[in-house]
Amino acid sequence: MDNRCFDEWLDPVSHSIESLIRIQSQIASKVVVEDDYKPLTTIGGADCAFLDESIICGIVVLNYKTLNVIKRTHVIQKVSFPYIATFLSFREGSAIAAALAELKLWPDMLMFDGCGINHPRRVGLASHVGAVLDIPTIGVAKNVLCGSARVPTLVGDARPLFFKDEQIGWLVKTTGRSKPIVVAPGHRVSLKGSLDILRHCLVSHKLPEPTRLAHLYVNEIKDELKSEMNERIPE
Repeated sequence: MDNRCFDEWLDPVSHSIESLIRIQSQIASKVVVEDDYKPLTTIGGADCAFLDESIICGIVVLNYKTLNVIKRTHVIQKVSFPYIATFLSFREGSAIAAALAELKLWPDMLMFDGCGINHPRRVGLASHVGAVLDIPTIGVAKNVLCGSARVPTLVGDARPLFFKDEQIGWLVKTTGRSKPIVVAPGHRVSLKGSLDILRHCLVSHKLPEPTRLAHLYVNEIKDELKSEMNERIPE
């Protein structure tokens, strides 16, 4: 991919809604919702945290079979894009790409704390970054951004999530005490594939291990940075 196109799709110069929607439309046309990945030996989880004007992006790589952590890496960058609903990819995508660049070998699959095709324009964070970097991705969200589904009540149950008469993901009941989460294809993964991989990665928590551990990791770094900042403040 042309580097100029790559940069613009992750960190656009113009922040006008019209130009952002145009970029999303271009990326959505490249999203593949079919299983197109090699047998999984590793899976990564990506998450971001914010502190003042900085974004912390962490990636945790796990052995797919055992779900044991193999490697962790992170980057800290200055935030370059404001929070705008349904445009999260432009706020976090560049940092995620930078964190991936720190890895010698990318995971076979990357799971995001965010949406995939379960997005009004079919290009949530997992789909956006997946298509731009051409890496198989899955989105795992805590809330429904768009669409509707019958709410599952039994642990392990999954219900199709529909938007404009098209299935865009699953609502999955992962634990008895928590609300269902949403799983959806990002890029190069099917609806069934995304659900199967999610179920494999669940270990007695609401969230699958890749994104759960990535969330803990970035917040660990955030806490360390806050402690360092407090130590520098004179009494």
